[in-house]
Amino acid sequence: MPELHRARSRASIARAAILLPILGLPLLLAACRAEPPPAERPPEPQAQAQAQQAHTQLRDAIKEPLDKARAVEQTLQQAADQQQKQADAAEGE
Repeated sequence: MPELHRARSRASIARAAILLPILGLPLLLAACRAEPPPAERPPEPQAQAQAQQAHTQLRDAIKEPLDKARAVEQTLQQAADQQQKQADAAEGE
């Protein structure tokens, strides 16, 4: 009887040695993905357009007060030039 038990044990080990790689192969193949995960995909063009629009809005928000300041500076310089001309004309009389 012990010999029969040993023979069954050896047969079970042989079957396990064959079945384990066969059953493990689909698990290994399932782990391989052809498509990258969503985090690794490049951004969508729409997202890039929104980012570009945000940069444009930010640039405009910074540029607008600077343009107004330049316009006020030009107006003040013209007023100062005109006042200087009037002062020069008054001294010449």
